Amino acid sequence: MSRGEWRGGDGLRRGVYVLPNLITSGSLFAGFYSIASTYNGNFEKAAIGIVVGAILDGLDGRVARMTHTTTRFGVEYDSLADLVSFGVAPAFLAYGWALSAFGRWGWLAAFLYLICGALRLARYNVQINTAEKGKFNGLPIPAAAVFVASMILLYYYLGGSGGFKHFAVLLTIYVLAFLMVSTIKFNAFKDLEPLRRRPFNTLVVFVFLALLLAAEPQVMIFVFAASYIVSGPVGEVVDAIRRRRTKHTESRKPVPGHDTHTEDPR
Repeated sequence: MSRGEWRGGDGLRRGVYVLPNLITSGSLFAGFYSIASTYNGNFEKAAIGIVVGAILDGLDGRVARMTHTTTRFGVEYDSLADLVSFGVAPAFLAYGWALSAFGRWGWLAAFLYLICGALRLARYNVQINTAEKGKFNGLPIPAAAVFVASMILLYYYLGGSGGFKHFAVLLTIYVLAFLMVSTIKFNAFKDLEPLRRRPFNTLVVFVFLALLLAAEPQVMIFVFAASYIVSGPVGEVVDAIRRRRTKHTESRKPVPGHDTHTEDPR
């Protein structure tokens, strides 16, 4: 996420860092472009706008950390931009593309997605200094927005046209809304610093993934987004199984100084 500038006790009097906030503004513009495209019935362009906004949203945070321009102003500005680009824009897009056919349940789903996204952003800002390092508490709103966009891009890639009126879309929006306000842990990928040394095989994997993304962007964006969303619940299940096994193993360990074979039954 981007960071603005609060220098000492002078607040904004000394100005703001231009570069990270300019990137955040680009993400905000992409969200507005998506909303305008949805209004005009260009759902594919609207989906592309959301994906571009997500790329810029990920870039501004890294630029801020690399240039040591991380400040409270940037956090707040980034959250406002995220609410538009990944809250309002995908909710409006999903409603125009598919949810409007379901009447009341459709607009309720779109609004639920929006309000859960807003709550997710507010909770993130409150817990930013106390959250587990390297983990997100709940599905990040950009990931949810990219998945909505990826569904539409894949739909048009497979030859679809116009809207798509299917119950699966309605159910998906409700699930995304729930995941955003849940306590399920998702990887934050904060440790993927591009300037650090990595094993050679890591470079090969990233090159291979980049080639796949360039060859089939619509398919790979959907696969990446879906895999990330599934990784949260699957990780929770795996962790629960591990904790249960560890607890069971510890309960079977003999207590030091306690010999059950020589214990007097009386």
